[in-house]
Amino acid sequence: MTAGSADFASDTQERPILVLGVGNVLLGDDGFGPALLEELIVHNEENAPGVEFVDGGTQGLALLGLIANRRALVILDALDTGEVPGTVSVLAGLAEISGPKQRSCSAHESNAMELLSVAALLGDLPDRLYVVGVQPESVCTRLGLSPAVQKSIGPALEKTQQIVDQLVFELAPAVEV
Repeated sequence: MTAGSADFASDTQERPILVLGVGNVLLGDDGFGPALLEELIVHNEENAPGVEFVDGGTQGLALLGLIANRRALVILDALDTGEVPGTVSVLAGLAEISGPKQRSCSAHESNAMELLSVAALLGDLPDRLYVVGVQPESVCTRLGLSPAVQKSIGPALEKTQQIVDQLVFELAPAVEV
């Protein structure tokens, strides 16, 4: 699912900002990333020039090509930080994101942290990098988010929107009026 994509001439041209939701909607709270992404798309239908919104699902390392040539990357994912279920965390920069407490808790083909590590190794990681995550309550076979994680969508949406707005202000190309 892609929405709000900017028009770019080719894959070699810089595509400024990517908001990437990852997770498996069939595993309860692991579906946080795609659920938050849907809300962001609704709030940014025409208001986010230079931003591409992508549901990466469980594609893992297959997403590397999407990250290349970006000036900024925002990943939305369930993130096990050991906090109370529903706690929203915003991590910035590779050092903070790959810290000892942060790990994706999902059953992705390869988790977001592995994706970022490989992108960094290849030199494809943008300078501006954020992960907006939520502490899951339950990652098991079922549809829908737990009540604690469902309640976190609003605060996570607000925090993510602030990040996207700031990135658009700083990085997106001028839009002709």
